[in-house]
Amino acid sequence: MTVLTNRQATAPSRQVEPPRSIGMIVKAYIALTKPRVIELLLITTLPVMFLAAGGLPPLWESIWVMVFGTLSAGSANALNCYIDRDIDQKMRRTRRRPLARHQVSPRAALVFGLVLGVISTAGLWVATNWLAAMLSLGAILFYVLVYSLILKRRTAQNIVWGGIAGCMPVMIGWAGITERLDWAPLVLFGVVFFWTPPHTWTLAMRYKEDYAAAKVPMLPVVATERRVIVESIVYTWATVLCSLALWPVAGTTLFYPIVAAVLGVMCLVEAHRLLARLNAGKSGVDLRPMRFFHWSNAYLALLFLAVAIDPLLA
Repeated sequence: MTVLTNRQATAPSRQVEPPRSIGMIVKAYIALTKPRVIELLLITTLPVMFLAAGGLPPLWESIWVMVFGTLSAGSANALNCYIDRDIDQKMRRTRRRPLARHQVSPRAALVFGLVLGVISTAGLWVATNWLAAMLSLGAILFYVLVYSLILKRRTAQNIVWGGIAGCMPVMIGWAGITERLDWAPLVLFGVVFFWTPPHTWTLAMRYKEDYAAAKVPMLPVVATERRVIVESIVYTWATVLCSLALWPVAGTTLFYPIVAAVLGVMCLVEAHRLLARLNAGKSGVDLRPMRFFHWSNAYLALLFLAVAIDPLLA
């Protein structure tokens, strides 16, 4: 772990101030796992299990995938907090995280993240199958080693390729039920892959100064607003087209493509409204990038809800 330690060598030494009660300690460790991020990942995991099973998935397999999938995501997020503890202190959006507030020691956070990773991988292997376990472990390693340590602070394409880790719950959910992979989860993997950049970039547009202060080269920090918006539109089109590909690949009913098309049109309209506001002379917060960010959350949740409902209608 020399690389991780050296990254913090120049950071000022501060005494850890642990929470004053058991409840606050538990809350701090839960916060390390980034529960709101986990919620988004689980939204893509459960519906895929319905699709994989062609209806209601087996109860216990579904429960184990969700439980150990939560621990897997929590592991990756806790380790990310450990690595990013220096820049989290510089950003308004992250300065209230437990390590930034010195509620948990770096060593404790590192151990916590590693333990969650071991438990989640072993749990998936025993309770489901080796493929789901290996996909889960691969997602943790990719997020921590490739995104957090290599890409995030070095390239504006960080979230494009780093977002692969966030696509893995789709594969894990499918493998947990079927013990194999297929074209359907690969299509949904593509949906999440193309969805991630515009979703993240619009958030980064709102907190551009934060990322600049932390010297994280997110695209809105190093590129013009026009380039960010145009690339976001391109990725949004790719997301919508990829979502429609599930219809012939998975043999869904007409329910899914109709819902996917309606949601896609609404998402594209919101993306093009960003460009319209830019062309009208708006800039910065007046572009209202958070409108697209919040809508993209709803888009993904509703799309995957349609994925879960469709096999029940067949």
